[in-house]
Amino acid sequence: MAQTYLTSPDPNKLFIKENTRERIDHDQLFKKLIKTFFKEFLEAFFPNIYHQIDFTKVTYLSEEVFTNSYDGDKKVLDLVVEVKWRETDALVIVHIEPQSYYQSDFNKRMFEYFSLLYNKVKKPIIPIAIFSYNAAWDKNEFTMKFSDIEVLRFNYLTLHLRKKNWREFLQQDNAAAAALISKMGYAEHERIYVKLEFFKIIARQKLDREKTK
Repeated sequence: MAQTYLTSPDPNKLFIKENTRERIDHDQLFKKLIKTFFKEFLEAFFPNIYHQIDFTKVTYLSEEVFTNSYDGDKKVLDLVVEVKWRETDALVIVHIEPQSYYQSDFNKRMFEYFSLLYNKVKKPIIPIAIFSYNAAWDKNEFTMKFSDIEVLRFNYLTLHLRKKNWREFLQQDNAAAAALISKMGYAEHERIYVKLEFFKIIARQKLDREKTK
């Protein structure tokens, strides 16, 4: 939902006007947010991975368009980051795929992305899916079976924002978490409080103009 911030005669107040008519590409906004605050995103939501990464070596790979050789379908991976693993100094790939709408075969899509990306980079890959819609989706794997014979099991990490309690992130002073609390689970009467807490966290961060935008 788009927002317009209006000044007030009282310097201690800020009015927020919501524009419900403007359509927003949420996946692109997620991509831009996580690219800007990649380190903070992992710290808030995937701390085990965060502590294993050497952030002095982070490379954002350009968007790659992959064409499926079977059906000719073209696929663009949302965010692909090359990082260094602390324990081994090996380069690994973090692939983050935001999903703002329900897709019944999303697990298959994640496997296809993984396969295409691995064939391209030949490096270990950590696949992460971010779900920001209301529909229930509990799958985090893709399997291939023939009768009772399982020949493939592919797993990926997930972040279900609607299942998160926004209040648990208020004390983190984390810009990525602050920006995403509006997509977490909260009651309708808490809506204005969510917005106010977001502004408080951002004010404490003292970010530069570009990051604040």
